Amino acid sequence: MTKVYYKCIAAEKPSRSLVCDMKKCVRYTVQSYYPTTSFEVNVTVCGNDHIRALNAEYRGIDRETDVLSFPMGDFDLPAGPRMLGDIVISLDKAVSQSREYGHSLRRELCFLCVHAALHLLGFDHEEGEGSEREMEEKQEEILTKLGINR
Repeated sequence: MTKVYYKCIAAEKPSRSLVCDMKKCVRYTVQSYYPTTSFEVNVTVCGNDHIRALNAEYRGIDRETDVLSFPMGDFDLPAGPRMLGDIVISLDKAVSQSREYGHSLRRELCFLCVHAALHLLGFDHEEGEGSEREMEEKQEEILTKLGINR
């Protein structure tokens, strides 16, 4: 079973039901690939200033982004729970993107959770067109299975 820890340092707080949906998306994504392995994932929701600072520090890109993933190493699976990594989501960016794309904040935050969880599992949409398409298909498949539609 994958355990998801949540922390919010954004000025506004997502609703309790939205946080539950986000955790469910991370858990489902990870368990889709490792159904019998115990993982732990940290999810932090923040504002644009915080994620901009992280993006500048870790990626050398001095602007806000919607989500960052920080995998915790390779996939030599030890017995017992294993920290898979950290996910950091800008609530400010998620709100603006949900408006821009014409769907709910729930859909946007859940999409970002699935996207980031796939990165923690080793998927990378920046490796070329085929990898981008594969990741997009997996994201949509997972969100559809969870009933989170546009």
